[in-house]
Amino acid sequence: MDALNQYGSSDESDDGRGGAPRYAEPVARQYRVDTAPDIAGCVPGADELVAYVAPGQKEIRHNLAHSVLAQPLAGPVDSEGQYARRAQLLSSGQAEQQAVDELSFRQQERQFRQRGCANDPSAGAEGRTVGSAAAAAAAPSAAGPANNRGLRRKARGDPAVLEGDNAYRGPWAGYEGEARGEPTGPSPEQLAAYEEQKAQHADGDGDGGSGGAAAATKARAKGRARSGYEAGQDERTVLHSASERDYQGRTYMHVPTELRHGEIGDQRCYAPKRMVREWRAHAGGVSAIRFLPDSGHLLLSSGMDGTVKIHDTHASLRTLRTFIGHAKAVRDISFAPDGRTFLSSSYDATTKLWDTETGQCRQRFAADGKVPYVARFYPEDPNLFLVGQSDKKIVQWDARANEIVQEYNQHLGAINSLTFIDGNRRFVSTSDDKSMRVWEFGIPVVIKLVADPSMHSVPAVALHPSQKWFVGQSMDNRIVVYSAGERIKPHRRKEFAGHLTAGFACQPAFSPDGRVLVSGDAEGGVWCWDWQTARVVERWRGHDKVTIGAAWHPREASRVATCSWDGTIKYWE
Repeated sequence: MDALNQYGSSDESDDGRGGAPRYAEPVARQYRVDTAPDIAGCVPGADELVAYVAPGQKEIRHNLAHSVLAQPLAGPVDSEGQYARRAQLLSSGQAEQQAVDELSFRQQERQFRQRGCANDPSAGAEGRTVGSAAAAAAAPSAAGPANNRGLRRKARGDPAVLEGDNAYRGPWAGYEGEARGEPTGPSPEQLAAYEEQKAQHADGDGDGGSGGAAAATKARAKGRARSGYEAGQDERTVLHSASERDYQGRTYMHVPTELRHGEIGDQRCYAPKRMVREWRAHAGGVSAIRFLPDSGHLLLSSGMDGTVKIHDTHASLRTLRTFIGHAKAVRDISFAPDGRTFLSSSYDATTKLWDTETGQCRQRFAADGKVPYVARFYPEDPNLFLVGQSDKKIVQWDARANEIVQEYNQHLGAINSLTFIDGNRRFVSTSDDKSMRVWEFGIPVVIKLVADPSMHSVPAVALHPSQKWFVGQSMDNRIVVYSAGERIKPHRRKEFAGHLTAGFACQPAFSPDGRVLVSGDAEGGVWCWDWQTARVVERWRGHDKVTIGAAWHPREASRVATCSWDGTIKYWE
């Protein structure tokens, strides 16, 4: 400090008393640090540099002058010569922000796809259009029968009449001339003609051997045409092993010794951690999976390719047999209580009874062309089963007489699920009408109706192993809980959420001990919740598409099978 005190300011000419300068020595300068140096003159061409601030920019990494920060918005010039002040600059061009409500956008988008011309949302009140006006003039008017304009509404009917021509339909009567609910597709004659044409092409292109096969196909096509052939009437099976029986004469229905002991639910179950096996089972997606009752060493799967397959889940982990017989996608499958037979319900309007061991189709059931959505065996009698149909009815079939012995007709929409409760004395049905109905088996009278204005559709239901509760996959991304005792009521304090399932009937499942609930979601994920606390205990990405079904092994405590619309079945432990 003494050295600094020897220097003074050069501006001081005297000490204030009018004398000579107090310090004659040179003065040391104090350098200041400039945190924002001016680059003009230091960098070539810096004087021509112009910086702009994008609209909505919150972070600036350069030092800009106040004039730059306060300058008005500027941007590219639009087609009318004005600055696009509300434009957003993209790497591919310019995107303008427009305020268009969802309804108007959907209407204009649909009009552009149908007619090739739509209103320009950027034009405002000028009414400018986008697209080809000539194509729009040549296209049919949008005010046609496609939007139910110009169609006459059907009569609502008499509320006092339940069946017949004048039955009460209410607001669901529909319009005259519409084809909703009617089967579509080629007729049996068209199918026969197509097979005959295909046989002719094969006969003309192939050699002698293939010509014989083509002739046989042609003969079969003619025979079907003469006998009134319907799609899906030829059933066959394919065995995917060298022999049907092992060296001891046992088929795959033989239960392994280690799966015979103990009661179901004795072992504590945990959420699985890794994948054991993946089956590329069906083309076009898997719709449902079911474990063989009691033992669980076989897994049944149905696909959108119209086939049903059975897989080994204990020893070889291979596909054992394929059941072929449906002309359209199979929607649901269900094992008999003893597992010797199973039902398959398809969109070809048939329900078929198959022999699990031999692959033979024992019987076919069809109810006036109505699509069976779900089929369930009566647990007390394997000869009786229920079928929920697309015509809002639940029909009870007797396989011995091959006829319908009872009808349950109270729902206002297609039937989605059937679940037996209360010691198999009653069953619960869910429908597209966003309601649940409880029935006494064999009595076509609703004893309990569960409906609420805020209630969503529940297309998939699972029963708790204790038989005291059942859960439903609600379409508002929740799994709701209901009591299954004498009083059927919702458990409003307990629900399972976190997954996305709106629009998909993802089948949930319980662990054998009832401690864990598993379900898929629309994004291919698998979720596991704790039953007591309703907290998520495990979740992982299992499939590329929606995980439509999940099933827990009844004997092996921590093994879960999941299926997806990506055509795969995965086995986890």
